Amino acid sequence: MMKSMTGFAKMQGTIDGKTVTVEIKTLNSKTLDLNVKTASSHRSHEMEIRRRLTRLVRGKVDVYISEEGLQNVNVRLNRELLRTQYNELRTLGDELGCDSSRLLEHLATQSDIWLNNDHSEADDEQTAMLDSLLESTIDAVEQTRLHEGTVLEQDIRLHLDEIERRLHLIASHEAERITTARERIKKYFDEFAIKEVDPNRFEQEIIYYLEKLDITEEKVRLQKHLDYFRQTMAEEENCGKKLGFIAQEMGREINTTGSKANHVEIQKLVVEMKDELEKIKEQLGNIL
Repeated sequence: MMKSMTGFAKMQGTIDGKTVTVEIKTLNSKTLDLNVKTASSHRSHEMEIRRRLTRLVRGKVDVYISEEGLQNVNVRLNRELLRTQYNELRTLGDELGCDSSRLLEHLATQSDIWLNNDHSEADDEQTAMLDSLLESTIDAVEQTRLHEGTVLEQDIRLHLDEIERRLHLIASHEAERITTARERIKKYFDEFAIKEVDPNRFEQEIIYYLEKLDITEEKVRLQKHLDYFRQTMAEEENCGKKLGFIAQEMGREINTTGSKANHVEIQKLVVEMKDELEKIKEQLGNIL
């Protein structure tokens, strides 16, 4: 089943009286780009957190782990910093003739002058509970990715069907190409006033001309690429890059068909196939 690189999940759990929230958001990226922000009590566990996140394989992954309801937090005032800020601002206020009577009250609201002495690390049991919560959140992200991937797959299949439909329509114009080629070469003979034409040589020239314009191999290869694309979508996981390579090969066959077409209606079909293929490539940019 195909997966999108875009996903989101947010889960909460209680660990020793603390409400822990794990939020994961994933977006498109060529590689696995991890951005982890975690509560201070779990920072020493960050390497293990990152290891577990490798399950997501690819994408820009933002992870936020926060805690609320912390107990027995020891907070004290950073007196030295407060004194420095107060003196500097009061001196500036006196120079400017500003009222500094409420300066201390204002400074007390600044978070950087308060120190948190609670530097306790999570114990093994708390870490295990966090790991379990993290795994559940990753599972939820994978489900959202799978759901969106299913939607993208359905859309891509429609574009594949449109390419295949136009590929089959080419056959209805190929007989006309032979007639057109015959008439064009005969016209050249008439224009140059060539009266005597060897019928066998004329047929040889027609065959040579049509062989250079033959698109049978391109059509066969394009059909095989379409079949392989569908098979890969149905049977392989994390197939986005592989599908991109197959799409490149499809584009090569379509382009060659267009360059050999030498027929207005076939060239129109080629342009339409290119348009459908570009829509597929846009969707592949979001496939894991």
